[in-house]
Amino acid sequence: MPFKLRLAVLMSLIFLSACRDQESNIQLRSENLVIKIGSKGELRGLTNPQTQKDYLPSGQKSSLIQLKTEQGIIQPQAVRWNNDRLVFDFQNDTQITIQVEQKTSHITFEVVEANGSDQIEWLAWGPIPTSIDQIIGETIGVVRDQVFAIGIQSLNPKTLGGYPWRDNDTTPEIDIFEQEDYSDLDEKGKRMVLYRVEAAKPEDFGSTLQAYVRNRNSERIVENLNHEHFLSPTFEDSGIIGSKIALFGSPSENTLETIGIIEVEESLPHPIIDGEWGKTSKSASSAYLIYNFSEKTIDKAISLVQKAGLNYLYHDGPFKNWGHFELDPTSFPNGWESLKACIDKAEKEGIHVGVHTLSNFITTNDPYVTPVPDDRLGVVGYSELAASIDSEQTEIPIESSDFFNQYQNNHLKTVKIGKELIRYGSVSESSPWKLLDCERGAWGTEKASHMKRDQVSKLADHAYKVFLTNPELSIEMAKKLADLYNSSGLRQISFDGLEGNRSTGMGNYGEILFTTTWWNNLSEEVKSHMVIDASRTTHYFWHIYSRMNWGEPWYAGFRESQTEYRLKNQAYFQRNLMPGMLGWFSMRPNTTVEDVEWMLARSAAFDAGYAFVVREEALQANGQADQIFQLIGDWEKLRMAEAFSEAQKERMKDIQNEFHLESIGENSWNLSQIHTSRFNHQSKIRQPGEPLFTSHQFTNPVGETVLHFILNADDAQVSDIVLELNNSKTFTLPVSLQKGESLRYEGGEFGTVLDQNLNIKRTVKIDPRTFKLNPGNQTISIDCAFQNGGENAQIKVELRIPDEPETITLN
Repeated sequence: MPFKLRLAVLMSLIFLSACRDQESNIQLRSENLVIKIGSKGELRGLTNPQTQKDYLPSGQKSSLIQLKTEQGIIQPQAVRWNNDRLVFDFQNDTQITIQVEQKTSHITFEVVEANGSDQIEWLAWGPIPTSIDQIIGETIGVVRDQVFAIGIQSLNPKTLGGYPWRDNDTTPEIDIFEQEDYSDLDEKGKRMVLYRVEAAKPEDFGSTLQAYVRNRNSERIVENLNHEHFLSPTFEDSGIIGSKIALFGSPSENTLETIGIIEVEESLPHPIIDGEWGKTSKSASSAYLIYNFSEKTIDKAISLVQKAGLNYLYHDGPFKNWGHFELDPTSFPNGWESLKACIDKAEKEGIHVGVHTLSNFITTNDPYVTPVPDDRLGVVGYSELAASIDSEQTEIPIESSDFFNQYQNNHLKTVKIGKELIRYGSVSESSPWKLLDCERGAWGTEKASHMKRDQVSKLADHAYKVFLTNPELSIEMAKKLADLYNSSGLRQISFDGLEGNRSTGMGNYGEILFTTTWWNNLSEEVKSHMVIDASRTTHYFWHIYSRMNWGEPWYAGFRESQTEYRLKNQAYFQRNLMPGMLGWFSMRPNTTVEDVEWMLARSAAFDAGYAFVVREEALQANGQADQIFQLIGDWEKLRMAEAFSEAQKERMKDIQNEFHLESIGENSWNLSQIHTSRFNHQSKIRQPGEPLFTSHQFTNPVGETVLHFILNADDAQVSDIVLELNNSKTFTLPVSLQKGESLRYEGGEFGTVLDQNLNIKRTVKIDPRTFKLNPGNQTISIDCAFQNGGENAQIKVELRIPDEPETITLN
């Protein structure tokens, strides 16, 4: 049923009333789920009314809610139905009243009264056990099999997906052995799945669904941000009162549609991209170009995006500081107005602009830090001065060392006393406690004298050499970021470093506060065109962001950087009903078209977008840049048009398989699988009678064809290259390769010599008859002379056999 029509039907539904069955269970109903609750508050059934199948596993005892008090975790002793409310009685006269609304798509539960609420540490919804074990969407909070889905949705930010497994309100990651994933087989023949356990959790009997809310009416000391002692402050949000969830059942194929209905019904964030809900819009998984433009270079940036056939341009470092989000004056001399001028110019060409943020990270040059530090900077904890100090003392006496001698994740070693920031080298090893080797007036603040008992606050920081925020400053920074988007017309954002908001001492809640505040302060116009991604995700945030994405393509080669993580994430996205993304890939001076097509094939396989990072140095140096940009545009056009067949995409999921796309006319392409085999011929020390050639066996899985190959001279000059095929054909290549150069042969009468940055230097005549292959097993040998070689002198050989092309045509 179309979404708008279904919504109209929902708005006119007759109210469904709770009833009791013959066993005196309270029955709560939606169209596709009946929940039975026993007289003591225990769950008695989770039934699909269409099939009458009960998904509550036998032998698993659970209540709809449970509490944590001074007495420990307690279960309800009784429950009664009273005028659309469930009234739960606990020990010590504690009573929780929950308002229930039964709707066609789902059932909502909201805590409206709680006597003795100050004594309640937290309230948990569930865990609710189910027998479903096929697809566990741990973040979205939905479990599915081939027929049916059951889900939980937190309906406000303070109701956290998950269970209070940890006092710091973060969620664990666990490894589970399953049959379905894209990682390598383990020694048991099963596949390892990494679960970011939250609102849904795999169990031996199936799965559980859970959410919870915490009272934050008193300070707590928790383990957080790699500190054993971290202050979780008080925070006024009415505690457990107002915590609200939805439970729903749905045919599996309607799960995403049902969640969209719940979002609209319950006034949850419901982002729209290009007129369509973000979770179903193709634009949500768009690839985009990262090029750090300025007001002077925006025209070039626009042309590069157009050349790549993309629609989104992204700047990963536009800011002079993080905190106030002032722009780099060199690139944007008029600040936000300069950025808006760039965006307006891009929008006229149909290109949307985004910028990268580090969420609540605050640089040391930001006005929140210098010259007068803000009182709302994030704090690990505090002590008091044990004695008065003047403005020059470099040893500062403190009452307690607990928060100060934690050196892991202590990158700035900064304390705040009044309006002065002070850096310290270490803490005395025993009482009387002192901060030693101090730098007074750090970060441009003013040195001052301070009195005994003045508060000494250890500031929270991050490895990026930045400070962080308390809850109030997180909220203010999020509003500033919303102001930037409202005023400039930016249409894409990445919330990198969201985990920094754990500096609030509230774990996932701190992250949700930041992103929800930003969303709530956007104009309706901006909300209707925004692509939102983040390097990490949480249950409630699922409703805000368009997709998960992340950077860090710098640690290895183009193909090797975070490959396993990229593939594991695709399985995570699919089971959590998210658009696919592959992360960032960086073009370097020597990135080849083969490297790029390797990435593009994975993009097509998983229908996953990506960020393509282009720096000016690489753009100018890379001799294959034009081909790379053309290929990006062609592959993306076909992916977004859903032109690849399921069989093609299945083959592309294997990272060992290579593919090449070639345009053969307007809106027509040939897709060829390339069968590859690689080996190295290394420089050797000659032994008497020892042959120096290297032999390699490979298979030609196609019909009669001509062998293609790439030879790379690595850490040496290479000459006198002799190739022998199947011990019957020998060919001496009339070429000498300098260090970093390559010879590429793709059939025909000539090969091409490229320099280390893939620029064409010359051609080499080659007889294609020498490299003619029959089907089946083959042997190739290579020998050469090495000159001026280093320790790793070698020639790298890549054999490439194109399969029969498959034609793809767009109407």
